[in-house]
Amino acid sequence: MGEIDFCNPKYYTNRELSWILFDHRVLCEARDKNIPLFERLKFLSISASNLDEFFMIRVASLKDMVNAGYEKKDIAGMTPSEQLAAIDAAIHELVDLQYSTWNRSLIPQLKKNGLHVIDRHEELTEEEGAFLDKYFEENVYPVLTPMAVDSSRPFPLVRNKTLNIAALVHKKNQEELEFATVQVPSVLDRIVQLPTEGKAKKVIFLEEIIERNMHKLFLNYDIVCAYPFRIMRNADLSIEEDEAADLLKEIEKQLKKRQWGEAIRLEVEEGMDKKLLKILEKELHLEKQNLYRIPGPLDLTVLMKLYGLEGFEHLKTPKHVPQQVPELPQGCSIFDEIRKGDILLHHPYQTFEPVVDFIRQAARDPEVLAIKQTLYRVSGNSPIISALAQAAENGKQVTVLVELKARFDEEHNIVWAKMLEKAGCHVIYGLVGLKTHSKITLVVRREEDGIRRYVHLGTGNYNDATAKLYTDIGLFTCGEAVGQDATAVFNMLSGYSEPLVWNKLSVAPLWLKDKFLYLIDREKKNALGGHPARIVAKMNSLCDRDIIAALYEASAAGVKIDLIVRGICCLRTGIKGVSENITVRSIVGNFLEHSRIFYFENDENYEIYCGSADWMPRNLERRVEILFPVDRPKLKEELLHILQSQLKDNVKASVLQEDGTYTKVDKRGKSLFQSQETFCQEALKKARAAVPEEVHVTRTFIPEVHQ
Repeated sequence: MGEIDFCNPKYYTNRELSWILFDHRVLCEARDKNIPLFERLKFLSISASNLDEFFMIRVASLKDMVNAGYEKKDIAGMTPSEQLAAIDAAIHELVDLQYSTWNRSLIPQLKKNGLHVIDRHEELTEEEGAFLDKYFEENVYPVLTPMAVDSSRPFPLVRNKTLNIAALVHKKNQEELEFATVQVPSVLDRIVQLPTEGKAKKVIFLEEIIERNMHKLFLNYDIVCAYPFRIMRNADLSIEEDEAADLLKEIEKQLKKRQWGEAIRLEVEEGMDKKLLKILEKELHLEKQNLYRIPGPLDLTVLMKLYGLEGFEHLKTPKHVPQQVPELPQGCSIFDEIRKGDILLHHPYQTFEPVVDFIRQAARDPEVLAIKQTLYRVSGNSPIISALAQAAENGKQVTVLVELKARFDEEHNIVWAKMLEKAGCHVIYGLVGLKTHSKITLVVRREEDGIRRYVHLGTGNYNDATAKLYTDIGLFTCGEAVGQDATAVFNMLSGYSEPLVWNKLSVAPLWLKDKFLYLIDREKKNALGGHPARIVAKMNSLCDRDIIAALYEASAAGVKIDLIVRGICCLRTGIKGVSENITVRSIVGNFLEHSRIFYFENDENYEIYCGSADWMPRNLERRVEILFPVDRPKLKEELLHILQSQLKDNVKASVLQEDGTYTKVDKRGKSLFQSQETFCQEALKKARAAVPEEVHVTRTFIPEVHQ
């Protein structure tokens, strides 16, 4: 064992290539004929949205490194320029597969099921054309701003992610070509429905209507050709926090720059005129590999709007209604129930409402003295924000850490921060150089036997909207040890004071990584000593070299390791003498797997933890994260059941192979088991058992998937 270099780059997969494999798994759901048709539309849209963010952040970051001459190799031994070359080829393959799925599979199936998507305005009948021309004049034309480019009018600034139509035009009776463009307005619905008879529906994309009517925008010109295009820009914020006197103002300033960052991808409709394309490439300073010729509608995130069309519910998975938590019946005093014992929440199978009620009851309770909370991402109309503001107005001491650097939520969080300050809350804007990603709420309450601290800890954000879509774990406790640690966390965040010792919580960036390495090493020592040793860990991403090397070392010592990693995984399986005892599976299902759960067998005295952190350098070294143990035996069993169910899943799970690819679990001869559907049914069963028969809630089940 001592001769093996567990940090050897050949034992690792490049992070970006692993992410592309994840988006492939999302796309595979769109290609799965066992899934309801409109759900397949949704997954195709999600794969496109994922790819947009990947370009704006990951590709942009690599380009910055190359431009700066940065040559340091990554975990897999690749330089930034080598990574760019590898991902360029992989992304072009992914995009080709996206549009093959759309054109060859989904469009024919949609038409067969009563939804005809007209993707070329030339396909319109004369009657349909007349209807859309009138629609253009009444609804679209007044909103548009056509822009010509000549000696007095420079090439316009094209905003990030906007859809535009470029055209070559010339003045009537003249031959000299000029460039012109118009932005497809995002304030209008991009999907326009045509009048039809019967149940069948016909829709067309807004850009096709504008393209059909381009001549009305340039009255003194002839339109030679017109094609849609879309650009993606570098959206990675670069903030010198040490030099920023006011972080809030600095982020507001940087957000404006995001719209005009360096262009890193150009999407054009396949068949675009060569002269027109040459102008775009020159003005946007783009290289050939950053060009994507698209055989279909640009920006497939629009398919989420198509998913929302009414009349096709039979082609969608029935929505799961989050169920009541049995330990927290409606109308109860949450504080009374927590005092009876720790309470575990499993979202979205169980409702997020108790978390909102926790803040609401604390805001109104005359015995509550203080509320402290971290906020990373919240919903657009957050009831938690309203409750915190009410608490401050009611005279409570309210301290809220609002993370201004939560990517793509910066603008929302600035608005919430200002609103909370106006209500009288003490607002903290995070720590310099660190993102605060932990999910913790502390309520300090005066009771007969003295001050008691109630704590909520979670793996997901305090966002009531995404709590219906993301799988997460929450824990309510009033244990004294956790309460002391929670106070220490907020003192650290507001006053930079580090506690001498932690009772129960492990906090990044100073203590958490060492905790994980200790727990992995303990399993290794148990295995070497002939004691039972096993690790089961569920997370979103795994790319920390130190953690992976420790897992390899434990595997080589004989520890059985099962990893459930939804997205990026830089660890390789099946390497002789290194990772033969490690399995990795990824579950992509109706809900986004987001919970982090960690099981360590510990010589048959198992420990189980939940937390906000993935096994990534940014989480363990550059963020404030919290790992918390779950000690109550009944709750430990519930968490173990979750892990066991996901390891048993043979419908939505894909397994990492020795060659770095993922394949669906072989289910031949086995009964089908889908963990997410099982959790839906179990939550309903628990909720029904906790209420009288006459008030049982009904629910339509997600249909079973058949081969």
